[in-house]
Amino acid sequence: MQKRLTRLLSGLATTLAVSMSASFAGYASTVVTNVTGYTLNPQGEMVTFNTLVFDEGKVVQLNPTEMPADATVIDGNNKVLLPGLIDAHGHLLGLGGNLMEVDLRESSSMQQAAQWVADYAMMHADQEWIKGRGWNQELWSDRSFPTAAVLDAKLKNKPVWLTRVDGHAAWVNSKALQMAGINDSTPDPAGGQILRDADGKATGVLIDHAMDLVSAIMPKDSASLYAAQLNAAGEHLHSVGITAMHDAGIGHHVYDFYLARAAQGELPVRVYAMLSATDPLLPEMLDVGIIRSQDDFLHVRSVKAYGDGALGSRGAALIKPYSDAPHQHGLLLTQPEDFPKVVQQVLGAGFQLNFHAIGDKANQLVLDEFERTFELLGGQALRNRIEHAQIIAVEDLPRFAELKVLPSMQPTHATSDMNMAEDRLGKARMEGAYAWKTLLNSGIPMPLGSDFPVELANPFYGLHAAVTRQDRNNQPVAGWYPEQAMSIQQAWRLLYVNNFQCIGCTHFFHFITVS
Repeated sequence: MQKRLTRLLSGLATTLAVSMSASFAGYASTVVTNVTGYTLNPQGEMVTFNTLVFDEGKVVQLNPTEMPADATVIDGNNKVLLPGLIDAHGHLLGLGGNLMEVDLRESSSMQQAAQWVADYAMMHADQEWIKGRGWNQELWSDRSFPTAAVLDAKLKNKPVWLTRVDGHAAWVNSKALQMAGINDSTPDPAGGQILRDADGKATGVLIDHAMDLVSAIMPKDSASLYAAQLNAAGEHLHSVGITAMHDAGIGHHVYDFYLARAAQGELPVRVYAMLSATDPLLPEMLDVGIIRSQDDFLHVRSVKAYGDGALGSRGAALIKPYSDAPHQHGLLLTQPEDFPKVVQQVLGAGFQLNFHAIGDKANQLVLDEFERTFELLGGQALRNRIEHAQIIAVEDLPRFAELKVLPSMQPTHATSDMNMAEDRLGKARMEGAYAWKTLLNSGIPMPLGSDFPVELANPFYGLHAAVTRQDRNNQPVAGWYPEQAMSIQQAWRLLYVNNFQCIGCTHFFHFITVS
């Protein structure tokens, strides 16, 4: 089985996206036979099966000794059958929006990215704003941040908004800057930065909270746009075997949209939604209390807070300066004096708090505040989390297990960052960076996800990175800091079991053929 699973993970698999829930509708029992199935038992151990029984859409038995009477039988044709996988950190409508906008993930230069934007704009002349996502200057030959001037040369009369691959920076053209009232003398907002050239002129790149200066004037999303994004995202997630996900930060408009969709039974995947701590209506949403739909497709009992930015844009908050930018320490999106209010408000309402923290300073501040609040109010049993937990001071690594704060991590972040992480951090700080094995050995559970659309949603990319510490091209050959790799069983368990509250009630299975 080990050899076969290795082939499954390293080959990344080809999914046929056969969501079987529709096949079970209207039947008391459905039996799927003639499969090579892999799942986990209640102890988290890998088990195999060749037959399983569904009743009212939920698995009730594996390898039955007797077939249920009058059951509908589906022949699996000897394909590999896996449970629907669970992504512990993604952005559902963000993924849908990404699928509907210009995708710059594969661009090799800012000039090529600008040309793709111009080509997209020509084909979508009806759009008021041209939006896109995915640029990453670290993958371009000069590794320089892009400029408004390059966009202006291609598209100057219509505003352009392009978010960096990590979502923590935006590249805009001069039209967008003008509409937002941003000029060379506009001050940097707290927790944000307007990048400027040597002459002090705004370049067209906005970091973290500086993005708000433009996003505030952009057209507001509508329910019809949400519906289109949800449909696009759901179809894509099913195609790669994901049937449940944790939505990392939703505002009250999306909250209302999800409630309506759940009431109508129209959510394509199960959603464990985190309310956004920055939403002005957070107190009202907390007052409503925990929400769990009757069919388990929507669960609202957590809040996403924001500690710092991302490493690639040098927004991750570090204790010591960046090795490749000695004058920078990163950005705190929530100021330290505001930490107690956020943590106490959420835990006091009985909600789980999931705090975004990438840099070692942000992680340390969040751990410190959790520790103080636990002593003051309790709330340790709420399975609170730090989202990303990428760079951690070595002395803080054991504190996750001590405080029972879960590090929610995304394996492909490590393989995406490996081309620049040492440049940003220096060799010494890498001991506490992307330290999966160290954290697992300390005894703390670790939910795994992808952070789509920051990374691609395909969970097999994450499983491969977790086990091999390699990118999708199997580089580096020996793995990047391979001592921190997980075993296949650990990675599988963390992606499947630890990520959801309703363990054992998976609604969907997918047939998967090994490539």
